[in-house]
Amino acid sequence: MSRTAFKAPGDAHAERWKALVFIALAQLIVVLDATIVNIALPSAQQDLGISDGDRQWVVTAYALAFGGLLLFGGRMADLWGRKRAFVIGLIGFAAASALGGAATTGTTMFGARALQGVFGALLAPAALSLLAVMFTDAKERARAFGIYGAIAGGGSAVGFILGGVLTEYLDWRWTFFVNIPFAIVAAAGAYVVVREPEGSRNRSPLDIPGVVLSTLGLVSLVYGFTRAESHGWGDTTTISLFGGALVLLLAFVVTEARVKAPLLPLRVVTDRNRGGVYLSLGIAVIAIFGTFLFLTYYLQVVKGYSPVKSGFCFLPMVAGMTVGSTQIGPRLMTRLPAQFLMGSGFLVAAAGMFLLTQLEIGSSYASTVLPALALLGLGMGMTFMPAMSLATLGVEPRDAGVASAMINTSQQVGGAIGTALLNTIAASVTTSYVQDHIASPATRPQQRLVQLQGVVHGYTTAIWFAIGMLVLATLIVLSLVNVGRTGREGAEDEVAVPVVTH
Repeated sequence: MSRTAFKAPGDAHAERWKALVFIALAQLIVVLDATIVNIALPSAQQDLGISDGDRQWVVTAYALAFGGLLLFGGRMADLWGRKRAFVIGLIGFAAASALGGAATTGTTMFGARALQGVFGALLAPAALSLLAVMFTDAKERARAFGIYGAIAGGGSAVGFILGGVLTEYLDWRWTFFVNIPFAIVAAAGAYVVVREPEGSRNRSPLDIPGVVLSTLGLVSLVYGFTRAESHGWGDTTTISLFGGALVLLLAFVVTEARVKAPLLPLRVVTDRNRGGVYLSLGIAVIAIFGTFLFLTYYLQVVKGYSPVKSGFCFLPMVAGMTVGSTQIGPRLMTRLPAQFLMGSGFLVAAAGMFLLTQLEIGSSYASTVLPALALLGLGMGMTFMPAMSLATLGVEPRDAGVASAMINTSQQVGGAIGTALLNTIAASVTTSYVQDHIASPATRPQQRLVQLQGVVHGYTTAIWFAIGMLVLATLIVLSLVNVGRTGREGAEDEVAVPVVTH
C-alpha cells in the first residue's frame, strides 16, 4: 500500500491535543517517581525500620524493573495496542503506588517499587509511541514533542520540590499516594479521547528468547553500575554482573538477527539517525544525572538548605527546560537541521556545567548556581524535543513501541552509569584532597572545613568529566544524525499512519 494511502487527514483525530494532556500527565508521573521518593527516603527508612545497607533497594528495585523491562514493555504496547497498554500501565502504577504508601515493612516497600518499575516500563514506551502515531504533521509534531520533552526533562526537578513539600508538611507516604489521583485522571481521559491508528499493531509472535536475554542483560547492567557505586568497581560481584551483562546482551543481538519476529528489530537501532540519537542522548544523560545528584548534595550538605528550599532552587532549570522545549526548539526545528539543534543544546548545557566547575563553599546561589541551572535546562530542553521526535522518525508504525522503548532505555542506562561513574570520581578526588590538606593535629571545625572543601572539589572535578561527555555527545550527533529540517524536507520521512479509529 502506498505511503499516501496511509496518511491521516489533518482533522482525523480532532482530540489529539486533548490526548496529549493525558499522555503528558502520565509521563510526568513516571519521571516524578524517579526522584520524588528520594527526598522521602530518610523518613520512610526510619518509619519502616529499613537498614542502611538495604535502603538502596527503594531506588534500585524501581530502576532494575523499569530499565530491564522497557524493551519488553515497548513490544507489548505494539502487540496489545498502545492505548490499551497505556491504560493498563497507569492502573497498575496507581495500584503499586497505593501499596507503597500503605507499606508497613521494608519488604513491602521494595516490592511496591519494583511493581512501579514494571508498570512504568509498560507505560513510558506506550505514551511516546502514541505521540509518534497520532501527530504526523511536522509542525504539530514539533509542538507535541516539545511539550512532552519539557515534561520528560523537567519532571525530575519537580519531583524534588514536590517530594520535599509532601514529606515536610504531610507525610512521606504521600509521595506514593499523590500518584493515584493523577493516574486515575490520566487513565480515564486517555480511555475517552485517545485514538490509535487502525492496523498499526505488530501481531507477530512474542520473541521469548529475546525477552529473557534483554531483560536479564539490562538488569545485570543496571545493577552492576548500582553496585559499583556502593561496593566499588573492583568488587567480584560487580565484575561478574558486567561480564554477565556483556554476554547476555551479545547473545541478544545475535538472537535478534536470526529470529523471524525479533523483540527489537535491528533495523530500529542500525538506522544512523535513530542510533545516533540513542547513543548521544544516553551519553548526555550520564553527564546530567551525575551533576543533578551533586547539586542536590551541594545545596543540602554544603549550603545547609532544607529539602524544600533545595527543591525550589531547581526551578530555574525547569524554566529553562520549558523554554527550550516549547519555544526555542519547535521554532528552530523547522529552520535548522535537527542534528545542529541537538548539538547546540548539548553545548549550551555544557556552558551551564562550566559555571558549576567554579563552585566553592561560599559560592552565591544567585551568581553561580542559578545561571548554571538555567543554561543546563535550556540546553537539554533544546535537545530533548528533537531527540524524542527523531527516536521514532521514519520507523514503521508496528515498531513505534519498541523504538520509543529504546529512547527510554538509553536514558535509564545512562542515568545508572552517570550516578555510579561520576559519584565514584567525586568520592576518590574528595578522599585524596582531604588526605593532602588536613593538618595534624586539627580542630574539629578545621576538619569539617577541609572535608567540605574536599567534597566541593570532588564535585567540580567530576563535572569536568561531565562536560567532556556532553562534547562527545555533540560530536556523535553531528557525525551520525543527518535528517535536515524536520519541519520541511524531513516531513517526508515521518511515520506513515493510517486513518485513526477507536
